[in-house]
Amino acid sequence: MDEERDGDTDEDAPRLPMLLEAVLSVGTDLELRTTLQHVVDSAAELTGARYGALGVVDPERRRVTELFTAGMTDEERRRVGGLPDGHTGLLGVLVQDRRPLRIDDLTADPRSSGVPEGHPEMHSFLGVPIRVHTEVFGNLYLTEKREGGFTEEDLSLLRVLASQAGIAIGNARLYETARQRERWIEGAAAVTTALLTGASAENALTTVAEQARILAGASAGVVLQPTPEGGMEIVAASTTDDPGDLVGTAIAPGSPVLVQLLGGEPVFIEDSATDPRMTTPVRSRFGPSMMLPLQSGGKLIGTLALPRRRGDRPYTAVDRLLASQFASQAALALVLADARHDRERLAVYEDRDRIARDLHDLVVQRLFATEMMLESTRRRAVDSAEDNALLGRAVDELDSTIQEVRTTIFALQQPPADAPTSFRGKVLRETGGAAVLLGFQPSVHFAGAVDTLIDEETAGRLLATLRGALAAAHRRSGIGALTVEVSVGDEGAGLRVTDDGTPPTTVTWP
Repeated sequence: MDEERDGDTDEDAPRLPMLLEAVLSVGTDLELRTTLQHVVDSAAELTGARYGALGVVDPERRRVTELFTAGMTDEERRRVGGLPDGHTGLLGVLVQDRRPLRIDDLTADPRSSGVPEGHPEMHSFLGVPIRVHTEVFGNLYLTEKREGGFTEEDLSLLRVLASQAGIAIGNARLYETARQRERWIEGAAAVTTALLTGASAENALTTVAEQARILAGASAGVVLQPTPEGGMEIVAASTTDDPGDLVGTAIAPGSPVLVQLLGGEPVFIEDSATDPRMTTPVRSRFGPSMMLPLQSGGKLIGTLALPRRRGDRPYTAVDRLLASQFASQAALALVLADARHDRERLAVYEDRDRIARDLHDLVVQRLFATEMMLESTRRRAVDSAEDNALLGRAVDELDSTIQEVRTTIFALQQPPADAPTSFRGKVLRETGGAAVLLGFQPSVHFAGAVDTLIDEETAGRLLATLRGALAAAHRRSGIGALTVEVSVGDEGAGLRVTDDGTPPTTVTWP
């Protein structure tokens, strides 16, 4: 009996160095995908299996999300097709039961079903779970032992290798999670810096979408904002292709997804193309997706959506957690950037109000006083007609200057980003737009209470005449100055547009 045990030990001794080498090889790399490939390669070599596979199992969905193989060519992998579902066949048995499994002939086992067309012929089978701490990370599958069938010894060796692989995979996952978390933190910091350095509202949202897309490995990153009708619309998008067809896509009010988002809850989708909650026309091109509310202080300011292409790997629990934290940070940065822009806009308005007050209280009053003194002097003058004419021109110039200053005061009091609502503001908008084409700013004078006395119909016709006169002036060459005079009195409203061309041209209305 002792001699028989010694003989068995002598036969098994060559496999011990192989086991030690396999254990060492699976722990030499901290990159997770490389570690997983090492595990399946070492398992196949250790047991003498022709084919090997390591299926990564999603603990929430109880299905295989990634498959690493040994012994199969790329052509064989293509013939087999997609991933097993994790519910049927022997692979499904291991996913659901989580106990080692050894079978001498797969073709005779009734549980061996659902083998895809083009799959290599296989008979002997050995499978064990890989545990990381108390969680089943995945399963090792070995088939077609080159000499005979798999033995209990093979199962014992494989269980030892799976145990050590669990430790190596745990370390690799910790390392990858730390690196992934670091990338997301750096991305959130970059977004915050970009938003707080003066980006416009549109650029700010595009920055958030682009950074999130890159960090999540998504096909697209989009930001949606609530619409007045109660839905949500894509207002910014970042894709590897042209994002133009995404911007403007809307989620209709009442959508189940929208109810969750408006309630501040994230939405995680397995397949956008088939999920009944998705109603947008662009959903057909996407698969796994995350839709994360952008909210700060209990206020929803938008939604960050990160869809991947159909067939791409689903998002993990770590992906969801890090993306949700990024969304919270991005929402806070957007609110801070918006508050900063509001403060800057308020400072501009306050400065413009101060300038307008100074012009009105100091400059206009002094100019008017000077005009009155010159007018009084002109009336008392007994000198030549030439002196009277000179004083008259000085009075006219001062009056013109007063009108210009008053126009400037009015323009300063208007919010620069708002469309003008008064007739005076509309005239200034037309002349301001024409200044870009003319190359100079037209001089504008108002006489009378134009905002009060000119009705809407008259204002429309007057503005149409003004646009035509400005366009005609642009078409003529040699014009360096243009004067626009708008007046209203007992005889009604009037418009006069005069340029300094050769010869000078004057347009009057009516």
